[in-house]
Amino acid sequence: MPGTLNHQHRNLVPAAFQLPIAMTSTTSDQKAASCPLMTKPHRQRLVSKDGRSLMRGNGPGSRETWFGALRDMWGTWLALRWRWVVLAFCGSFLLHWLLFAVLWYLLARVNGDLDVPDHDSPPPGHVLCVKHVTGFTAAFSFALETQLTIGYGTMYPNADCPTAIALLALQMLLGLMLEAFITGAFVAKFSRPQKRCGGILFSPQAVVCEVKGQRCLMFRVCNLLPRPLVDVCVSAVLYEEHDDHELHQTALEFSVDNLGPRPCPLFLSPLTFYHPITPSSPLNNTPSTKHFELVVFLTASQESTGSGYHKRTSYLSDEIQYGSCFAKVTSRYGKGRSKGESMRYFDTQPCPLTLPNTHTGDALEKEHAVVQINGEGSDRVE
Repeated sequence: MPGTLNHQHRNLVPAAFQLPIAMTSTTSDQKAASCPLMTKPHRQRLVSKDGRSLMRGNGPGSRETWFGALRDMWGTWLALRWRWVVLAFCGSFLLHWLLFAVLWYLLARVNGDLDVPDHDSPPPGHVLCVKHVTGFTAAFSFALETQLTIGYGTMYPNADCPTAIALLALQMLLGLMLEAFITGAFVAKFSRPQKRCGGILFSPQAVVCEVKGQRCLMFRVCNLLPRPLVDVCVSAVLYEEHDDHELHQTALEFSVDNLGPRPCPLFLSPLTFYHPITPSSPLNNTPSTKHFELVVFLTASQESTGSGYHKRTSYLSDEIQYGSCFAKVTSRYGKGRSKGESMRYFDTQPCPLTLPNTHTGDALEKEHAVVQINGEGSDRVE
């Protein structure tokens, strides 16, 4: 690699994507001069490596936070962890049973049923509302039997007591609504697209290397799911932090081989996506003093059911290997592929950046022609 770069070429490549001058004698000072972003202190991520959003709202107070959660109860429920979902499931039914146990007990108390010694032979003129509800325990048992429809035994509501029939109808209606909400929430939580993507793995590191005479930013994706996926689309957003702490977003286009912006029709594991670092690339306009994070979004569909799959990850500046490329691997089909075995797909090897940046004059025009072929389907072939 040449010791120096021409002045007209240097301004086309950001400092974050330049290699140190001497690879064999790189020091921390040289690394700071060539890749200043890699020497900045640790910043908070927007998206974790496994795709979880790490941003939290800065509400003015807990009261507003609780009101917001109640207004979006469905979204709040789906965002809860499974342990809290199970706890809420059990707690909601227990509270429902306790509420109506209290109501049945109060009905028996107001109606005077608790003062009747023998419910099989009530005093003349006294109409029992619920047979054999003689205490709170019996009222709780009756509320449980009513909600679960397990069948009444010795305790049953009296048809001659309108209040008991009205309370019975109210408990059944509210119970059906609660069961419908809980069942729907469980189904929605099981079928969330991002939770079905545990077998889709992103490479822990992105790499910058040269492909066919073009410097490219690349990452690799592996599919461990036993189901075939089709119509794989990848989009990326570059988040940059400005001096005024404002977050700026820029879209980056990634493609596979010569497909251009079109979706990959079949997920053949692994897939390597690349973004050419051309003069028009947002990466060339990234100042070396700004903190940035590249967030990658992957969407795909299951071939048999059409169900959607969504996966995302992010790469910080220190998670991009400069002068490296992914090792060549052969796709494997069939069973017996473990996660540890598939991690070998993400192995990297040195790939020095030897070609100079010649994006000037005729070379720049030719580079634009190649971009048009891959991205816009131009009929000009180089």
